[in-house]
Amino acid sequence: MVDEAKIEEAVRLLLEGMGEDVSREGLKDTPARVARMYAETLSGMDEKAADHLCRTFTTGSSDIVLERDITFFSTCEHHLMPFFGKVHVAYIPDGKVAGLSKLARTVEVFAKRLQMQERMTGQIADALMSELGCKGACVMVEAEHTCMTMRGVKKPGSSTVTVALRGAFEEDRALEERFYAMLGKSR
Repeated sequence: MVDEAKIEEAVRLLLEGMGEDVSREGLKDTPARVARMYAETLSGMDEKAADHLCRTFTTGSSDIVLERDITFFSTCEHHLMPFFGKVHVAYIPDGKVAGLSKLARTVEVFAKRLQMQERMTGQIADALMSELGCKGACVMVEAEHTCMTMRGVKKPGSSTVTVALRGAFEEDRALEERFYAMLGKSR
């Protein structure tokens, strides 16, 4: 649970530490705005993937279900700066499928936290496996990290790609290759 009062105080101290006058017109409401922003962008901390993946539908199909290009925004836990991009989620059902919007909501649960891309990728795949009981899951995240593009090495346009393979995707190389082909990417 985000404590907005603590965030407001911390932002006031941060602004003072930068040499700013926190009482000037442009900054006097900034601590409250930043606190509300963090409450919104970190709202996934209070959610569980199970809340979204519990609504399923029976299916006889065991073909790959792929939802691609799910846009996300997250916050790097190392620098408190944004990273953003696309998530591609695939799974092989074992008798039940989730509503398509539930896959995007599951991405949001993990993206709206202080996060590392590598961990988020695995968390999404693990949630699909545990909550859907699917035969396999594959998640690919492609993201730009502003902590790398705005500061440090300053390499705008660079992206980081992470992949998590679970179950059948881990065991069967052909399934993994099929996932990449469905995305129009090669391994």
